[in-house]
Formats: sequence, structure tokens, C-alpha cells
Amino acid sequence: MTNPHSTDYDAIVVGAGFAGIYQLYTLREQLGLSVRLFEKGSGVGGTWYWNKYPGAMSDTESPFYRYSFDKELLQEWSWSRKYIDQPDILAYIEEVVKRHDLLKDIELDTEIRSIVLDESTDTWTVTTAAGESYTARYVVTALGLLAAVNVPDIPGMDSFRGRTVHTAEWPDDLALEGKRVGVVGTGSTGTQFIVASSKIADHLTVFQRNPQYCVPSGNGPVEPGEVEGYKSRYDEIWKQVRGSQVAFGFEESTIAASEVTPEERERVFEEAWQRGNGFYFMFGTFNDLAVDLESNEAAADFIRRKIAQVVDDPETARKLTPTQAYAKRPLCNHNYYEVYNQENVELVSILENPIVEIVPEGVKTADGIVHELDVLVFATGFDAVDGNYRRIDLVGRDGITADQHWEEAPTSYLGIATTGFPNLFMVLGPNGPFTNLVPSIEVQVEFITKLIDTGEKRHVIVETTQDVEDGWSVICSDIANGTVFPKTDSWIFGANIPGKKSSVLFYMAGIRSYGEVLADVAANDMKGFRLTPVKQAVDA
Repeated sequence: MTNPHSTDYDAIVVGAGFAGIYQLYTLREQLGLSVRLFEKGSGVGGTWYWNKYPGAMSDTESPFYRYSFDKELLQEWSWSRKYIDQPDILAYIEEVVKRHDLLKDIELDTEIRSIVLDESTDTWTVTTAAGESYTARYVVTALGLLAAVNVPDIPGMDSFRGRTVHTAEWPDDLALEGKRVGVVGTGSTGTQFIVASSKIADHLTVFQRNPQYCVPSGNGPVEPGEVEGYKSRYDEIWKQVRGSQVAFGFEESTIAASEVTPEERERVFEEAWQRGNGFYFMFGTFNDLAVDLESNEAAADFIRRKIAQVVDDPETARKLTPTQAYAKRPLCNHNYYEVYNQENVELVSILENPIVEIVPEGVKTADGIVHELDVLVFATGFDAVDGNYRRIDLVGRDGITADQHWEEAPTSYLGIATTGFPNLFMVLGPNGPFTNLVPSIEVQVEFITKLIDTGEKRHVIVETTQDVEDGWSVICSDIANGTVFPKTDSWIFGANIPGKKSSVLFYMAGIRSYGEVLADVAANDMKGFRLTPVKQAVDA
């Protein structure tokens, strides 16, 4: 024990998704600390506990959307389709918790309302919604990158006679069979929901805010022997994943679209279209789609032409066709554009025909039409990255809250630590890596474990400083500004939240580069972190 001041636990972890569960495991099993994990939900799983909407699944291919640390489970746990559906992901997470006996240190149905530093003892007090308080030397926040729900403020919401629901708060008793369903939003969640609900709803009205570039997912049953093949190669697979850019399990292209003929570009794009997967289409085809506008436009043009080929009605195809750069989080779904050829599916472009108000019968648009609905679904995403931090009373040195510290923009050092909050570490905090999340989570959790181990062994408080944090922000901004992603408005920069200042929220140089940065920090006495001796207790 490094801190002479008594605490209830050595460490408290907040959130029981992939990040919190692995962090609980490493702190307890590797460092031997007493740890308590608090989770708002009634079960573990984080994103995969809350997001139970029809069509919910990972858009990472099945072999790579899992932990790498448990080698036995990698051999024992199988999958039957190219992508994992939400129930199967949740079952997998529950199995991890069960086999490592983690539930005994997890407190469910416990929402955390405040996390407050006691500067006199260098300890944290964590208080629940029920008013119970617990103290710890370390806090790790695993609050979720995409967890703080965003519901648009539309006049008349309370007047609707049907049911209103956000996809991330899907109730167990809501069935869509035979219903007239409206959905607002066509991002990753929205497109998944549209494909699934179009098969069961009597009528589906899609209120599209912005048209999307969406490529096929290639989803379907695994081939005979495919699962066994992956299981036999997991050591090399994880080495490749952590040594790649986006960590999605494929070899990223080393060829620029600008260096090949138009015919070769067309061939490669078509091959990728048939293969499926959004990240593969952006990063597996050519190496410059994310950094060169001309190459990006070539990919965008290919997808636009596919929309025109797939969608029967020219006016619907026009509304579905994006004009911005292909520069949001890459989407993929099975038969997304084909959905709009169904007689029971209607597309409303609210860029051209805005929603005016919600009325008892449904949604009224600017053209005066009332779209009659039984269920209105908001697939409007999240206040990403920092949203949940601003919904907790998180108070650090000098009484400064995280909300105040991030008044200009959410920032951090390495996506892990922020100035004024000693011994508090974030998994997937602001300006962390923009990749397949589970490998990024493992990399960050393992580094946080090293930081806490440093604190324990050297009897020090671990925190970053403002100049270091500012320097990391510049690095992240410079990298982002060298890509095409700032050319569009998206949640990647917080642009989906009205009134939220657009800012860089990710380190976009990839997981290999990020891992190299962390290794350099560790090799240089935790460079960028101030290690201060723990305050000694004073006898009364």
C-alpha cells in the first residue's frame, strides 16, 4: 500500500463494458489490489448491455472483436457468422466475467454521480446515486466512448401518442411487428436498425439527416474450417492487429489510389465491395483514401455509382447519395441501399424537408405532411467521448471540474490522463486511438496498469501536466488535420451535438503508432507524467 491514508479500496473502476472488465481483471489478478467496479446497468456488457435494438451488431469481423488476453477462451469460444450480433457479444462478455469470477467485485444497478479528489490525502471519494460513498487511491473511468445518449430537442415530443425510444435505451417489451415505425438518423446504429426493422415493420419511415456512404458488410455464415483456422493462428493474428493501423484484422494497403490507373482503382474497389466491411473498403483498398481528397473522391464516386445502380427510384437514389467527402466512420451493412426498394420503406430527407414538430399522430414535416407512426425511434447517436464525463460531478485539484477543465475542448495526455486529476485514469478518454475498440482498450488498460504499478512500487502519485496535455492535443490536431476527416461534420469531432464546439477527439495515427508512443513513455520513466511522493499521514 503506497498511501498511508486508509481507503475502502485500492482502486475503483467505473463501467462494466469491455474496458472496465479488463481493468478490474488486471488490477486484481496482476497487481493484487482490492478493486470495486460500479456499473449503472443491471448487467455487465456496457454498450452491449444497453444497445439491444433490432440489428445491433459489431462491424468488426468476428475473430477480432474479442479479448486477446485469455488464450484458453480464444480456443473455446466460437462464432457462426462473419459478424457477431449483440446477444452473442453480451454472452461472450458474461462468460469472461464468470470464468474469472469477476462478478464478486462488481456492483450492478449503481450509478456514479460524483468522483471528488481529497487533496489533503490524495484519495478519491466516489458517490453513488443512492448517496453511498466509497474511497480509493486510484480511479479508472471506463465510461464508454459512445454511451451518453443524444436525443434531439423537437417541439411536441411529449404529445406523441405512440412510443418514443432511443436505440441505446431499447426496452425489452417493444416489438415492431405490424407497426408503423419512424427512425431518425442514418449513422452506424441507424443503418443497422433500418436493415433489420424493414423486415418486420408494417411500414418504415426513415428520416435521414445526412446521406451516408455505406458499403456491403459481406455478412453471412462462416465457411467450414474457418473458425478453426483463426484459432490456430491467434498468436500471429494479435501481433498483426497491434502492428496495424486500424486493428481490424486485415493487412492495410501500401498502394496509393493516386498511383494506379482508373481501371485498376475500379477493379480494387469492386473486389472490396464484394468482400465487404467498411474499414476494409477505406483502409484495405488503398493507403491514401483517408489523406488525399482526390483519391477519396474516387472512392466516393464509386459508392455513389453503386447507389444509382442499386436503388430503383431515381429520386430516392438522389436523396441517398452523399455529396461530402467519404470521411466519416466507415459504415457497412448487408443490403442497406436495397432496403429502399421495398414497398414498406419510405425515405424523407430532412435536410430538404425538415421535421417541424411531433404531433399526437406522428411526425410533421415542412411540406405539411403528417407521417403517422406507432413507434418513433431516435438513432441519433451520442455525445461521444467526453459526454459521460460531463454528466458526472468529476472534481479534481482546486475544485476544478472536468467540465471546467474541458471548457474549450476535451483534452488529455494519451487519451488516458488529464491535468488536475492525479491517480485518475481514463480508458478511451479524449484523444485516444481511433481504431477497432477492443484492441485499443487492451493496450490502454495494460498501460494504465503499468502506471498504477509504478505508483504502488515507488510510493508516488501519478499525474500529467498542462504543458504535456497541450502538447498531445497539438499532436492529435496535426494528425487529424492531415486527413480528410475534418472535411465533414460528424460525431468524430463532436459536430452531432447542437452547440458543441467542434474539436479533435481522437489520435488518428493508428494503433501501432500509439503503442510505440506508450512504449517510449514507459521506457523513459513514464515521460509526461509527474511522479510525486505520497503525502504522509499527520498524527492528530
